Amino acid sequence: MKKVIFAFFATAALILASLCLVEAQQPRKISLIGYLISANRSGSAHLTEAFIQGLRELGYVEGQNIVIEYRWADGNFERLPGLAAELVSLKVDVMVATVTQASLAAKNATTSIPIVMVAVGSPVEARLVASLARPGANITGTSTMADEVVGKQLALLKETLPKISRVAALWNPANPVFQASQLRQAESAAKALPVTLQKLEARAPAEIDHAFTTISKEGTKALIVLADPVFTTHRKQIADLSLKHRLPAITGPKEVADAGLLMSYGASFTESYRRAATYVDKILKGAKPGDMPIERPTKFDFVVNLRTAKQIGVLVPQSMLYRADTVIK
Repeated sequence: MKKVIFAFFATAALILASLCLVEAQQPRKISLIGYLISANRSGSAHLTEAFIQGLRELGYVEGQNIVIEYRWADGNFERLPGLAAELVSLKVDVMVATVTQASLAAKNATTSIPIVMVAVGSPVEARLVASLARPGANITGTSTMADEVVGKQLALLKETLPKISRVAALWNPANPVFQASQLRQAESAAKALPVTLQKLEARAPAEIDHAFTTISKEGTKALIVLADPVFTTHRKQIADLSLKHRLPAITGPKEVADAGLLMSYGASFTESYRRAATYVDKILKGAKPGDMPIERPTKFDFVVNLRTAKQIGVLVPQSMLYRADTVIK
């Protein structure tokens, strides 16, 4: 009887060991993620790192259980459709598309591959999704509501400089859908304040230089920089020019205020990129993007660069410093 029992357990142990060996020999599934970004690699490295960090927190490591195929448009939005098509041809498991124009390119490139859009200002107005609660189709992701805070940015600028009657607005016509939405908000807010809005186009560094020269020649005393990947990439140039021309300016991304612009007000783009990783995780585990609500920001950061204020001779009211989430000294 003992021999029978021993033989039974020995056989069971061998079967279990064989099953474990077979399982160990099975290759782990490596998911392929397409990453489509409008900006260039260096200028948006901190945002990419936030996305990758979000993946790490969820157990994903490049080269182990995921591979990321990167496609950078370097601020040349006309390249986005071709880059999106490349990622589709690779049959990626999910495509991550940053901001509005890249997300539109991804949507036009595929109706079957799940798309996670990142930091899109107004997904419904851009016709990327049917609604925020139920996006529908193959798209979901995060929104920064960047267009909706433009009015608040102008109000903060006017509160800091109550005597201003004219404000320059720097915008990028190469990013038409997102920029048009922000411009409409800026025009509406300008009428209400009231201030005159001077619209200046810039697609690249040389045009940014020219815009500041125009502002200086026409004697405009304040500037709003509409959120755009090109402007975030060239944030140091914009901040340096604002110092050179002693021009108080506000924008959305805090990175630009960190670089030397007077103020910023808006949702965290870094957090939007990090949170996008949760959508990728859920999709890779079987969730349908069209059923996943768009995540809107719940916190907006107000940053005042007091160092810049002193350099350009602007006295920021104490009441505003009390309200600021961050004061750079």
